[in-house]
Amino acid sequence: MKNFRRSYYNAFSRFYDKFVALHSVDTQGALRRFFSDKVPVKEGDFVLDICTGTGSVLLFLREKIGPKGLVVGVDFSRGMLKVGQEKNKMYVNISLVESDVTYLPFKPNEFDAVTCTHAFYELKGETQDRVLKEIVRVLKAGKPFIMMEHDVPKSALIRVLFYIRLFSMGAKRAFYILKHETRTLKGYFRVVKKIPTPTGRSKIMICRN
Repeated sequence: MKNFRRSYYNAFSRFYDKFVALHSVDTQGALRRFFSDKVPVKEGDFVLDICTGTGSVLLFLREKIGPKGLVVGVDFSRGMLKVGQEKNKMYVNISLVESDVTYLPFKPNEFDAVTCTHAFYELKGETQDRVLKEIVRVLKAGKPFIMMEHDVPKSALIRVLFYIRLFSMGAKRAFYILKHETRTLKGYFRVVKKIPTPTGRSKIMICRN
């Protein structure tokens, strides 16, 4: 199943940015900038973006941590990472790593923030739990996990695509996460705060211990 999903995302990488922009109404990157503005990091910090896809948020995060910091994007799809590498190749402190996010290849307490945009829902059942444990492990004490996800779309066409995406992770788990997202995150983080985005089509969850 994992090999099938990897092949799916390798193929989808050619259209992924257009799909996210269509759903999020973010053709100019304003939503990604809004998201990065909510990430509480400073110059010189280390930031990890899991399930980074094509790395669309990495440049915005780099603007916050400056040339002395480091932004690392992790994904299991080589196709997605290839697109991301092309977009960010001029920056030496943006690094892309091919890895299973349930076994992050980093030491404990290494990052000042971990981010995830429009990808958490796609992680299946127990995978979500393992990823959250890994996020807690690699975060420095008291540092945040910031996640942006789609809200249920108003457009009928985009809503169908949204539900297809959720069903791909299993119907029961998909709708549980949709209804109990905060409860799930509070199983790993003491504080969970939800922030609506300007488009109204996405939400940001800020989590910390």
